[in-house]
Amino acid sequence: MAYNEKLAARMREIIAESHKKVEEKKMFAGLCFMVNDKMCIGVHEDRIMVQLDPAVFDDVIEKEGCEPMNFTGKVMRGFVFVNESVLKTKKQLDYWVQLGLSFNKFAKSSKKASQKPANKK
Repeated sequence: MAYNEKLAARMREIIAESHKKVEEKKMFAGLCFMVNDKMCIGVHEDRIMVQLDPAVFDDVIEKEGCEPMNFTGKVMRGFVFVNESVLKTKKQLDYWVQLGLSFNKFAKSSKKASQKPANKK
């Protein structure tokens, strides 16, 4: 199933309000928004993926429509899926987008550091 393009457009609009360095990458059978070279949020089918502070994972996982991200049979703490059914308003979607954006400044960069070749004499 392709990702929900309307949901992606809504997320794109919210991110653009505060961030200029955003790259979109197709991955995980969806679309991922990379903010400052770091995976932040994405759209997978009819749900969004949010990378968040693992310290708040147990609290947010209890929210309606939220479930742990689990691609490999193992729960990935710090990543959740949120079903579109609970993202009807801008305020609802904005909550989750801001949760991902606020953790983004602390997340590890997904960009691989460039390695300089060793000097040959």
